[in-house]
Amino acid sequence: MLRWSLAAALVQEDARVLVVDAGREEATAALAREHGVPALSVGPASWAAANNAALAATEAPEVLLLNDDCFLAPDFLAVARPRLREAGVGAVAPKLLRARDPRPADRLDEIDAAGMVLDRRRKNGLVGHGRPGAEFATPGEAFGADGAAALYRRETLADCAVEGEVFDEDLATYASDVDLAWRARLLGWRCAYEPGARAWHVRSYGPSTRAQVAEADRRTQFRNRYLMMLKNDTPAGLARDAPEIAFYEGLALGHSLLRERHLLAGYRDARRLASRARARRRAIQSRRRVDRVPFGLAPER
Repeated sequence: MLRWSLAAALVQEDARVLVVDAGREEATAALAREHGVPALSVGPASWAAANNAALAATEAPEVLLLNDDCFLAPDFLAVARPRLREAGVGAVAPKLLRARDPRPADRLDEIDAAGMVLDRRRKNGLVGHGRPGAEFATPGEAFGADGAAALYRRETLADCAVEGEVFDEDLATYASDVDLAWRARLLGWRCAYEPGARAWHVRSYGPSTRAQVAEADRRTQFRNRYLMMLKNDTPAGLARDAPEIAFYEGLALGHSLLRERHLLAGYRDARRLASRARARRRAIQSRRRVDRVPFGLAPER
């Protein structure tokens, strides 16, 4: 994967590239050396911890975080950067298209994500996942950018950091990106959706692949929703959306009892991490600049 994603990153306009090795793989370091690119070894590390290390090791005012299973179109940065420079925009969500593997012949004309959405149940999702690639062709606004390829202002990331962490390392991997998007919204930053910035992504966890994902990863995703709510939600927002949240909670508990009993451990895991989430909540809410978060916000189809 990295051989393909790195080649696509290196042709981007005016870009400096850093490879972050979260697994201490010698092949990763060797590939970086082959392309004359610096490599930072931080493994073994979670997705959140690896990205935090990358941010700490760089200083550029604009930062594209890119997974190794995501392959940029040649003009990706040239198209995305102008959107990032709009007033109040802290992140740019590209149009991600699906791929079975890195090779161009296995790239699909099907949307992987036109940004992320967080609905009033506090359930995050991928906008347009599985829809024809021609849809979601109009620039607009998304709730947030999917972490597979997300362009950020450094100023926004610094503003969102809590206890030195841009990404909450207690969340580890799944939903770390939507947690950051929610925090950015609370601090008054917007996310632009730019369909002209395209990339192809081999998604390991999404609506079309969830059944094949390990139970531990599904449980982490389940747990992280509660940690996000504990940190980021407001009393007014919870009061307004209480019926939708309560209905979904009943469905989630029923599903866990009847279909995926391993998810029940997610409740225990959320309780175990609750005290640290509350400490982060105090830091976030003390700096909150807006009262209403646009749950359900997504680009037009």
